Amino acid sequence: MTKIKICGITNKKDAIAAAELRPDMMGFVFYNGSKRYVEPRTVKDIINELPPFIAKVGVFVDLDKNKVLEIAEECTLDMLQFHGDETPDYCSLFKDSYKIIKAFRMKDESSLKGINDYNADFYLLDAYSSNGYGGTGKSFDWNIIESFEFLKPIILSGGITPDNVRYVIEKFSPYGVDVSSGVEVSPGKKDTLLMKKFMENVRKI
Repeated sequence: MTKIKICGITNKKDAIAAAELRPDMMGFVFYNGSKRYVEPRTVKDIINELPPFIAKVGVFVDLDKNKVLEIAEECTLDMLQFHGDETPDYCSLFKDSYKIIKAFRMKDESSLKGINDYNADFYLLDAYSSNGYGGTGKSFDWNIIESFEFLKPIILSGGITPDNVRYVIEKFSPYGVDVSSGVEVSPGKKDTLLMKKFMENVRKI
């Protein structure tokens, strides 16, 4: 079954509501340029309330290695997602301790160049935006990845909603799907009914 990652969790209420739906992963954004930024001490408090079967993912953008490790240890993260311009060598620094998701912002076919140089555990494909890193609610032209051979499992992101997630999974058979703005009433505030619908639509396939 396709794995489900609910990203951009900012508060305990939404986290508990999401956990009751049993997603595979839950993401917390530690990039302070994001509308969904959340402080490490808040994430630590949230994670203490979550069941162990949900993988806790920290989302970082071009942050100093030691700061990443400090936050990951404080919050007891399971996985690290690098959503900026991190190099393959940078991402490899964390492989011994954490599962790694490397995110790539898809603008056109040229955005695929160099992806397979990264020895991450998963590749996350998101929409390119000049206004920020992820959580834009916009999708990219999914057709550009149709014939590309990825060396790692892919997680699709960017503009995925309860209404289009079935199409995405049936067309591309990704390892996972990542949703943030598609289940929100406003940035950082999740809608429980939308999360429930999203999960149900994935699991019906």
